[in-house]
Amino acid sequence: MEKKEFKIMVGVDESKESMYALSWCINNLIADTNNKKLVLLYVKPPPAVYSFDAGGYIFSTDVIDAMEKHSMQLANSVMERAEAICRNLNATDIKMERVVGIGDAKNVICSAVQKLEADTLVLGSHGYGFFKRAILGSVSDHCVKHAKCPVVIVRHP
Repeated sequence: MEKKEFKIMVGVDESKESMYALSWCINNLIADTNNKKLVLLYVKPPPAVYSFDAGGYIFSTDVIDAMEKHSMQLANSVMERAEAICRNLNATDIKMERVVGIGDAKNVICSAVQKLEADTLVLGSHGYGFFKRAILGSVSDHCVKHAKCPVVIVRHP
């Protein structure tokens, strides 16, 4: 009987903290690549609510299409940076999957962990202080409490 594939999900975004967490994960959690899969998860913010401007017109479909195109380009750019880190760390033999979610990051991450049956979740920490975290909320704090797998929070030095 073949062993179940061990999935390590890493939340990636535009920040240096998330890319550092990915590097740390490859160097510290993936000793051998047998039966391991790295899932790169990027979460796009939900589409803006399109409202009427002062002239009574809603955004044209051209503007909406341009915003969506930019959002996809950003997701691809982040994924390409993440894959470049894997190549630079000689981790090209790791099975890898790209996943792009849309919505509130903390909810999308926890849902993806459950849906994709991740065994471990790795997130970078922005290192916000108490007040900033209280106002903005913390994705990593939420995931530690709600994700259905062990969560590793990696702090950028």
